[in-house]
Amino acid sequence: MPELPEVEVVRAGLAPAVVGARILGVDVRDERALTRHAVGGAVGRRVGPGTSPGAPSPAAAPASRGADFESRLAGRTVRAAVRRGKFLWFPLEGTGEAIVAHLGMSGQMLLRAPGTPAERHERIRLAIEHPDHGELAVVFADQRTFGSLGVDALVPMPDGAAGGYGDPLPLIASQAAHIARDPLDPAFSEEAFRAQLARRRSAVKRVLLDQGVVSGIGNIYADEALWAARIHPETTASALATRSANRLLAEVRSVLRKALAEGGTSFDAQYVNVNGQAGMHGPHLSVHRFAGYPCKRCGTSIVRERFMNRSSYLCPVCQRKR
Repeated sequence: MPELPEVEVVRAGLAPAVVGARILGVDVRDERALTRHAVGGAVGRRVGPGTSPGAPSPAAAPASRGADFESRLAGRTVRAAVRRGKFLWFPLEGTGEAIVAHLGMSGQMLLRAPGTPAERHERIRLAIEHPDHGELAVVFADQRTFGSLGVDALVPMPDGAAGGYGDPLPLIASQAAHIARDPLDPAFSEEAFRAQLARRRSAVKRVLLDQGVVSGIGNIYADEALWAARIHPETTASALATRSANRLLAEVRSVLRKALAEGGTSFDAQYVNVNGQAGMHGPHLSVHRFAGYPCKRCGTSIVRERFMNRSSYLCPVCQRKR
């Protein structure tokens, strides 16, 4: 799943083309890509196995979801391109709404010239016109159909700070309001993060993956940060000393910034930037997917362990479980 660096690369690539652009038309080719859209704006939420707390229920919207999505966007102007954690949203001028997007496992948002052939796995296409760049197409493609778009209400931030990166206004898409700020957010509270660690008796990696504690970190960058901080992923979060918690947060920020500088991490063709190019950070990872290779610090073979129905990669010497 794309994590913070990959989603930020997409946001930054879209921003120059979509901010200030008018939506000329929308072509919904597969309504499965609209699970985050509710007809008329009445968001029906579901929480259960395999769902996220912010996702509207497919049962909450009738079959006219695609037509409703198209009609509510045509003629609107995009005011900003915003991200929090792994969520994107695009506020619409003169409304209290935004296009909300989550890439899921394999979602892509691509910029194309008008009239270009359909992309493989293309689900939705927006025709836009920018005052400087002219007409363009924004394509949402998704091989596994776990990603989605929708028109969502903007809600005020309780703390009065910017809702996400890319927009100074204290507004956030309602479907992203349940997730915490990410470690690169200027309003991120280090004190609150340390307090969350101190009260959790679960594994520290589980806490890092909890988007209600800190957003944007997935399996890749959790492994990388824990290795850099010399912390075993199953260390009890509350057992971390303040110094260790501070070191972990510093390493989280460091690995996210390094990945951003390299355009994100691509292990296959599912994650690409808006021009269809893969991220270049994969070879610069230290442990994730490097089982059997020597640790860059001590030379011990990296191991792969089962963790929460996925894998953890770690050095058994540098990251001893205490």
